[in-house]
Amino acid sequence: MIFQGVGPKVVQTRDRTGCVMTESRRVRTTVELPPEVAGKILMIDDDFAVVEAAADFLEAEGFHVASACNGIDALNQLRSGLRVDAIVLDVMMPLMDGWDFRAAQLADPALRDTPVVILTASGFARDTLRQQFKAHDALAKPIELGQFLQTLREVCGRSDVPQTPSTALS
Repeated sequence: MIFQGVGPKVVQTRDRTGCVMTESRRVRTTVELPPEVAGKILMIDDDFAVVEAAADFLEAEGFHVASACNGIDALNQLRSGLRVDAIVLDVMMPLMDGWDFRAAQLADPALRDTPVVILTASGFARDTLRQQFKAHDALAKPIELGQFLQTLREVCGRSDVPQTPSTALS
């Protein structure tokens, strides 16, 4: 959203000695407001390329994205005050995998209600992952962007926004 303004204005200020100084300042002629936020997402994945590509895509769609490289990093961020609308969780990661992260998340009353979307190349069946993780959904890598976007919009309560054409992100 862009608003138009008008040209220069005269500003009067006082210097240290109290003398009045007059100067002409150019007034900003346009103001661009940030787009409405579609949701705040925490991506937990040890594959930097996947996180970077998915974050770029989601940010272009209006989401704010934070990332963590494993479950321990994610828990530290969440317990330090990071608040998100949804978590995108990889299953297989070093230090703390998706199963252990989700168990710790569900055991923490402050974190348990944050919905989780599983994103994995593990090869496990979608329904099995949804049940085991008590997840909103389970998606396979490579990511099918249309489905990924629609799922996150549903989780964040923004399913009324039209879906973009789907392509794959590996």
